[in-house]
Amino acid sequence: MFIETSLGKGAGKEKKGHIEVICGSMFSGKTEELIRRLNRALIARQQVEIFKPALDTRYHAYDVVSHNETAIRSTPIQFAQDILLLAGNCDVVGIDEVQFLDAGIVEVAIRLANQGKRVILAGLDMDFEGRPFEPMPQLLAVAEYVTKVHAICMKCGDLASYSYRLNEAKEKVVLGEKDSYEARCRKCFYEGFTP
Repeated sequence: MFIETSLGKGAGKEKKGHIEVICGSMFSGKTEELIRRLNRALIARQQVEIFKPALDTRYHAYDVVSHNETAIRSTPIQFAQDILLLAGNCDVVGIDEVQFLDAGIVEVAIRLANQGKRVILAGLDMDFEGRPFEPMPQLLAVAEYVTKVHAICMKCGDLASYSYRLNEAKEKVVLGEKDSYEARCRKCFYEGFTP
């Protein structure tokens, strides 16, 4: 479990920004971990702004919602640059489903951290073909803290780090849930994968 290095807003404390990335496959608890960290920041009386891609309306148009139905209010955005306009003077910026944002999110995260903000991003690290899901590799490279979470393989019960698509769609982005994807371990993913 990730433990924050500092949550307080004590007098005389210099604001030190940093980037945290939570990554993994579908059904691994990325959003749940993001919400947990953001709620802890709220308990610490920090100003928190939360964003998600407007494209992701699977559970709710505005809320960030985990698979276990934990939710937190967010602002849907079209482009990564929108975050710079909307983050204001907050202490913490949370961003879910970061893989659906444009490549500009990397520079946005760096700028926010350089302004002294804690930036927490969650998203898939690999696409349905088991390849790095841009822009996640660049975010992993510039982050101070990286947490990779795992699901349970829906075929064998081992730890899973792959998102296996159950239908024949070839587009990189296909929104879906348990009807469209399964979490799988490496062995079960490649046994079922046909490029």
